[in-house]
Amino acid sequence: MGFGFLDIAVTPAVRSVQKKLGVAHMWGNFKGRREFDRFSDREAAFIAGRDSFYMATTSETGWPYLQHRGGPGGFLKLLDDRTLAFADYRGNFQYISVGNLSANDKACLFLMDYPRRARLKIYVRAEIVSLDVDPVLTARVLEGTAPKVERIIRLHLETFDWNCPQHIVPRFTEAELAEALRPIRERIEALEAENAALRASRQSSTATRDYL
Repeated sequence: MGFGFLDIAVTPAVRSVQKKLGVAHMWGNFKGRREFDRFSDREAAFIAGRDSFYMATTSETGWPYLQHRGGPGGFLKLLDDRTLAFADYRGNFQYISVGNLSANDKACLFLMDYPRRARLKIYVRAEIVSLDVDPVLTARVLEGTAPKVERIIRLHLETFDWNCPQHIVPRFTEAELAEALRPIRERIEALEAENAALRASRQSSTATRDYL
């Protein structure tokens, strides 16, 4: 049985703060109610639509590190209902996330859909896979990705949960704005063409009167 998200996230220190702030009763009987240890079609569709996510790792010194990962839509691949993977592109050669994962395989992903004000948080254990270890996996993960991939990072699901939309400010990518504004642009183009035709007709009529 998978762990519920709060079973991992809520530690004794967290419970102490909840008690101090008078909200412990809200979570006292929460254990086991939402044990999301398999991705459903809903999560699959959401993951496939993302072109970025945030990944948190922790160093041996206990400091967290949060990194943004981006790529073509769907670059975070759902291999099965408990496994994700993505191509790790060449970056600034610091390798902080990779270094952290080599010492501590625990990670947390945050996937955002700003236009729809939705967010999916996922606890995983990460596995670093060389490109030549599993050609089938590599071909599947690299499909549709950019060049300069250095490795595959395979993510084994522990649990996930959805956050409420509260405080998410809608934001839109250039492509999303272009699609939303397409009807307006088409209407403007039609009006401009109509105006051009009317101007041409008026100029033609004026030229005919001047000629007469």
